[in-house]
Amino acid sequence: MSRAMRAPTALVLDWDGTLVDNWPVIHAAMNETLVAFGHRPWTLPEAMEKISRSQRDSFPVLFGEHWRDARALFYRSFEARHLTELVPLAGAEELIKGLSSTDVTLVVVSNKRGDYLRREAEHLGWTRYFHSIVGATDAEADKPDRAPLLLALAGSGVDLSRDVWMVGDSATDMLTARAADCTAVLVRYPGASPVPLPEGVTADIVVDDLTALGNLVRQRRCQP
Repeated sequence: MSRAMRAPTALVLDWDGTLVDNWPVIHAAMNETLVAFGHRPWTLPEAMEKISRSQRDSFPVLFGEHWRDARALFYRSFEARHLTELVPLAGAEELIKGLSSTDVTLVVVSNKRGDYLRREAEHLGWTRYFHSIVGATDAEADKPDRAPLLLALAGSGVDLSRDVWMVGDSATDMLTARAADCTAVLVRYPGASPVPLPEGVTADIVVDDLTALGNLVRQRRCQP
């Protein structure tokens, strides 16, 4: 059996587009910010592709010296709606609830700001399922760097390896898996276009939804 297909010791789970759907709120807040600073608004597929990187990496490039003002505007719009319009994706709660009673360590690593991320997990009643929840700026660098994964797994007894599955819906998640030498698992966001991956970067495993992911993990755990 290839190492990529062994049962995972841990799942490192992305948040938006992987476990929850908050994209309409993120998209609206981003477009409000873009227009206010003289940029054209993005389509939803554009936003999903470009926002996967953290703001501390992307906003200075996009907004230049005004990036802090742009960040403040984005968060004013986002904060007003991000809890009331937060929707778990199909199979998400079943996946994390079911695996939380096993020896598979579950962590969240997202490029959403950490305080908002943990607030959303608490709102859904999911905090108890995870060893840790790490967001943007919590570690010394954000995805696709390996630093937030190291922080998320600290104290779990699990080291980064191919037996750790990095699960996400974006190219940034696949790049993170490569940077951390983890198994890259691509989950297709419902209705989204195929994820464009950089040349030479591929997913080790592709699943159509979280139910399929849960079935695969259970299948691998039953194999000798």
